[in-house]
Amino acid sequence: MIWNKKDVGRELIREVSGRYGCDALTASILARRGMYEGKDLLFYLEEDLRYAHNPFLFADMEDAVDRVIDARDEGEKILVFGDRDVDGITSTTLLVQALEDLKIDVSWRVPSGDDPYGLTKEAVDAHAANDGTLIITVDNGISCIDEIDYAADKGIDVIVLDHHNPRDELPAAVAVINPKMEEAGYPFKDLAGCAVAWKFISALRFSLLEIYKQQICLLNVRPANEAWVIEAVKIVNMAEVDRISESVIPGMVKIGNTRLLPFLEGQQIMVWDAPLQKRQLEKIFGKNVEFNFMDIAPEITREIPAVRNMSLLKLKDLSKIGKYQDKPVSELDGFLNIFVTFVQKRNALFGKRENEELQLVALGTLADLMPLKNENRILVRKGLAAINLSPRPGIAELLARQGLTGKKIGTTDLSWQISPAINATGRMGKPELAVQLLLCQDQAERNRLSAEVIKLNTDRKQMGNDSWTVVEPLAKESLEKMSSRLILAASPEIHRGVTGIMANRLSSCFRVPAVVVCFMEDGTAVGSMRSARGLNLENLLSPCADLFLDHGGHAFAAGFSLPRERFPEFEQRLARLAPELEFPDTQEEEEIDIDAELPHEFINPELLVLADRFEPYGEGNEPLVFLARNLTLMTADMMGKTEKLHLKLTFDCGKFKWPAIFWQAAERLNRDFSVGDKIDAVFQVGRNTFNGTETPQMILKDLRRSGSPA
Repeated sequence: MIWNKKDVGRELIREVSGRYGCDALTASILARRGMYEGKDLLFYLEEDLRYAHNPFLFADMEDAVDRVIDARDEGEKILVFGDRDVDGITSTTLLVQALEDLKIDVSWRVPSGDDPYGLTKEAVDAHAANDGTLIITVDNGISCIDEIDYAADKGIDVIVLDHHNPRDELPAAVAVINPKMEEAGYPFKDLAGCAVAWKFISALRFSLLEIYKQQICLLNVRPANEAWVIEAVKIVNMAEVDRISESVIPGMVKIGNTRLLPFLEGQQIMVWDAPLQKRQLEKIFGKNVEFNFMDIAPEITREIPAVRNMSLLKLKDLSKIGKYQDKPVSELDGFLNIFVTFVQKRNALFGKRENEELQLVALGTLADLMPLKNENRILVRKGLAAINLSPRPGIAELLARQGLTGKKIGTTDLSWQISPAINATGRMGKPELAVQLLLCQDQAERNRLSAEVIKLNTDRKQMGNDSWTVVEPLAKESLEKMSSRLILAASPEIHRGVTGIMANRLSSCFRVPAVVVCFMEDGTAVGSMRSARGLNLENLLSPCADLFLDHGGHAFAAGFSLPRERFPEFEQRLARLAPELEFPDTQEEEEIDIDAELPHEFINPELLVLADRFEPYGEGNEPLVFLARNLTLMTADMMGKTEKLHLKLTFDCGKFKWPAIFWQAAERLNRDFSVGDKIDAVFQVGRNTFNGTETPQMILKDLRRSGSPA
């Protein structure tokens, strides 16, 4: 294994530490991970939902919200159509509960049994037969062109809430909310489907406020040498839509000759400290010019007493979000920031209900392997905190059945213990069980449903083991046909529910992209693709698009279906494509990036606090990796349930003695190192929970005798 520790300059570390108020070790880790600009650091150092993006930045959000409010007012029936994976199940649960809160007649449906992915004409027909007039797709819909046209012919409108890659042609829906669309208007593309659904829910609730769609203009006048600067910003639904700044020398220009009148005309104008603003405007334009504005400062200070008697100049300097911006914060920026905070606080936009919902957003975001950057970090962090404080119904029962009650829940627990259990319901053809569990209000019924979900997961594991004996030989055989650059394993013995798991396992084992296909009784071939070494799967999907009945997904995980009779042609095309595949990641030997080299005095339980600060971990944000040199190996024991494959070690780190786990490394004891040796170790830190007691431990990634050649 190659150990990489990037050099970062001390000046950069001092700058990050001083400007953003973090310690030098944290600053060095951030810098080593390429995080030293405010727009990135904001989401590592802050966790308030105030810093999440405004849902109304989506271009179609108002249209989507208005259509649902109309449906509520007219007593229409809405169908929420989701997907069978964790992201789709959590998305469905979130939206159904939110619509029920609004007293809307809502039903839901997810693909069950051998149903295909995405909205179907059969589902449209069933909703039409139930006198339904609106369908909202969640975690699907962007590729359902024909089905949405079919719904329109039936007099049914469709709203699409999705996050999968759009095709060249978009569906003719009432509104399409998808951050990956070029014209989406949203500043962050990597939201999970459940996060898109939650953004829509947030916008829907905001529409119930009096302030919805109101045009508000914040105005401020400030001196600038011999002139005065008059600046104003227009906002609608708390999103900035326009801004103006005019420099005026008193008595030199009439207001009609500035851009101010057209900008301010018809606006609801708000100022901070109206008497002061009025005096300053009279100095500039004289007493004959009247401005009609509202002094919002008294209302804001009643809600946020800490800002009472402050000027905008002082507010600007106290703006927390301002320090993360790449340009100086103006008084108007400070005014806008405090106004948005005031509206959120007064209307309790982020309360107990939102904390329950964010638990599902965290679960779906982690399960769908969304990059844990930008606002995903805040959404998942808040969801994790809410789970640890009070897990919501459905999640609580699954935690209990997986033996996690009372344990500090992290991303690993959700990703390895809870997500697979929920995913298993979809893989086994019964995703409705997971939706029912998460929606259920009856404790006894939740106990029954959670037991059934866990049993399905056990069955799925066995099915995966059985399928591996079929898939592995096929994979090895296909490598030669595919120039050792691609795997294709296809068989009627492979269950549809484990094609994704098998493809993932194959891509990990053989370090090439893997395609696993099952043959269905209805005459279709259904497959899953998983990438390896950075290959974008669009390089495989696009050349075969004309063969598919349907396909979609992400750059590194995708699915498709095609008529079985076209499978030989599909196999031939892959064989022609394989020799030309180019992998961005060409490194053959495994590498590991080190976040910090620690002196012995830093190896203490406070490392867990540092590790927690960088949560959530997952896609795009791997757990922190440390290097320590010249540690004394005090004890070493082999461990394992059936075979003794792993090592349990103890290191002398000076003041503290650290237990450590080294997986799959038993054969290295007394070959590469022995008890009593001085050791250089690369490790992560975690907690070992036993009988309700937590102790810190190292999770070793690699080690070698001190002084050994790299």
